[in-house]
Amino acid sequence: MEHDALTAQAQAWLAEDPDPDTRDELARLIASGDHAELTARFSGTLQFGTAGLRGELGAGPLRMNRSVVIRAAAGLAAYLVKQGHTDGLVVIGYDARHKSQIFAEDTAAVMTGAGLRAAVLPRPLPTPVLAFAIRHLGAVAGVEVTASHNPPRDNGYKVYLGDGSQIVPPADAEIAAEIEAITSLTTVPRPTTGWETLDDSVLDAYLARTDAVLSPDSPRTARTVYTAMHGVGKDVLLAAFARAGFPAPDLVTEQADPDPDFPTVAFPNPEEPGAMDLAFAKARETHPDLVIANDPDADRCAAAVKDGANGADGADGADGADWRMLRGDEVGALLAAHLVRRGATGTFAESIVSSSLLGRIAEKAGLPYEETLTGFKWIARVDGLRYGYEEALGYCVDPDGVRDKDGITAALLLTELASELKAENRTLLDLLDDLAVEHGLHATDQLSVRVKDLGLIAAAMRRLREQPPTELAGLRITKAEDLTEGTDKLPPTDGLRYTLDGARVVVRPSGTEPKLKCYLEVVIPVAARADLPEARTRATALLTTIKQDLSKAAGI
Repeated sequence: MEHDALTAQAQAWLAEDPDPDTRDELARLIASGDHAELTARFSGTLQFGTAGLRGELGAGPLRMNRSVVIRAAAGLAAYLVKQGHTDGLVVIGYDARHKSQIFAEDTAAVMTGAGLRAAVLPRPLPTPVLAFAIRHLGAVAGVEVTASHNPPRDNGYKVYLGDGSQIVPPADAEIAAEIEAITSLTTVPRPTTGWETLDDSVLDAYLARTDAVLSPDSPRTARTVYTAMHGVGKDVLLAAFARAGFPAPDLVTEQADPDPDFPTVAFPNPEEPGAMDLAFAKARETHPDLVIANDPDADRCAAAVKDGANGADGADGADGADWRMLRGDEVGALLAAHLVRRGATGTFAESIVSSSLLGRIAEKAGLPYEETLTGFKWIARVDGLRYGYEEALGYCVDPDGVRDKDGITAALLLTELASELKAENRTLLDLLDDLAVEHGLHATDQLSVRVKDLGLIAAAMRRLREQPPTELAGLRITKAEDLTEGTDKLPPTDGLRYTLDGARVVVRPSGTEPKLKCYLEVVIPVAARADLPEARTRATALLTTIKQDLSKAAGI
C-alpha cells in the first residue's frame, strides 16, 4: 500500500477509535512513520469465521480492539434482526484477559442500540457457563469474549446461536457480510445503559446441573490437585466439587487466580511443555489420585496420573513413579467407558482427528456413533448426542445442559471414575490397559508445526496434494482422501486423511493458531495384558517413524 494511503487509512481509523490505549498506540505509530508496523495492522481485516475472531490485542483492523469488537457486535446484531429476532436476548460472557470485560460491555451496548435485549454475566466465568446460560435463559445468541489458551497478548470473540452451540456455515459467512457492511463506527448506536448485568442465579443453575453428571450413589473419595492455569475456572470448579462431596482439591496456588499475563507459563495450555510443572510439583508433595487442569476459560480439562504406581494412590511416593499427562484421547476413552458402564444411552461422537477407539467402545456397547469435522460446533450438533469429545482436551458430558465442551463437568466425571476405581484398588491406567486388551492398543500422537509465515502451511498442503505419499513407516496407504471435496458424511474442509494398514493420519491447518497439525494413530492388536509393554514399544516406534516420513513428504 502507498505510504500516504496507508497513513490516511490509519488516521481515519484513529479518528473513530473509542479506546484511549489503542488511540495512543496508533498515534505514536503514525508519528514514527513505522510503515512496516502500520502495514501489518492495516493490510486487511481480522476475518470473522466459525471460531469467531481471535488475534493479538492492538490498534488497527488486523488486531483485537474495541473498534473491531464493536463492528463484530454490530454485524451479529444486524444478522439476528434479519433472522427475525427483533426483540431477542443476547447473553454475553467474558474471561479475565486484558480488555475482555470492556469488549463484553461494548457488545451489550451495541445489542441494546440495535433494539435487542442484552445480559452480561456478573464477572469473568468459564465459557461453559455462558454456553449453559444461552439455553437456560432462552437467548437467541451468546457471545463469549475469550482467547481460550492462546498467549497473553491475544483475545477473541466466540459466537453461539440460540441452540447453545457455536456458529457453523452459512451463519459465519452471513455474519461476516454484515460486519463488512459497516463502513463507520459512527453509524453504530451505543447507548451507555439499558442492558442487564446478571446475578449469580445463572451460575447457581449451572452448578445445580453439574450434580446431574454423577451417579447419585457413586463413591467420592478421589483426591485431586487442581490448577486453573491463571484462568477463571477455580471458583466454579471448587463449588462443583464441594456440592458433589469430593475432597477439596489441593490448589496450585501460583496459578489459582486469574492473571491476564499468565506469568508462570510460556503458553497457558495444559498440553504445552512445562505448563503442568507446578501441578506435578504439588502432586509430589500431596500424593493425590489425580491431577486436574483447566485451560484459562475452563472449557477444556486435562488430567495427569501417577505412572507406575502399584497401589490405588501410590501414596508413599517412594516407588520412583512420576506423573504423566493423559492424552486427550485417553481421557476421551476413559469417560466413554465410564458412561457405558453406567448404562448411558444415546449417540457417542467425536471429530475425525480423535482416536478411533471411541467408535469401537460404542460399537461393542451397541450405541450409535458419529464422526464430525474438527470442533465442538460440529460435535454439539450430532442428533441424539449423549457424549462427545475431541483430542484437544474437550469433553461434552452433559449435552442437554451445555452444548459445548465443558472442563468443569468433565473434571467431575473423571474424578468420579477415579473414585470408583480406587474403591476397587485400581487406577485409571488399569482401565486403559483393559481397553487396550479389549479393543487393541490405540496409540495417538501429533506432529504440530508452528509457523511465522502462513504460506508455509499452504505450501505443505499443496505438496502433499501434488505428491501424495504411498506409504508411511513402511505401512501402505490404502486410502487417501482430500477432505476439501467432502465425503458422504462430512462437509468439505481443508484437510487430508490417510488410512494405512493399522494406522491413520489426518493433516489440517489449525483453525485458531498459525500451525499445521498432523494427527497420527496406530492400532496394535493385544492378546493379553502381558503383551502390552511390547505393543507400546512397537506403537511408539511406528508413530516416531510416521512423523519423520510425514515431515519429509510435507517438506516441513
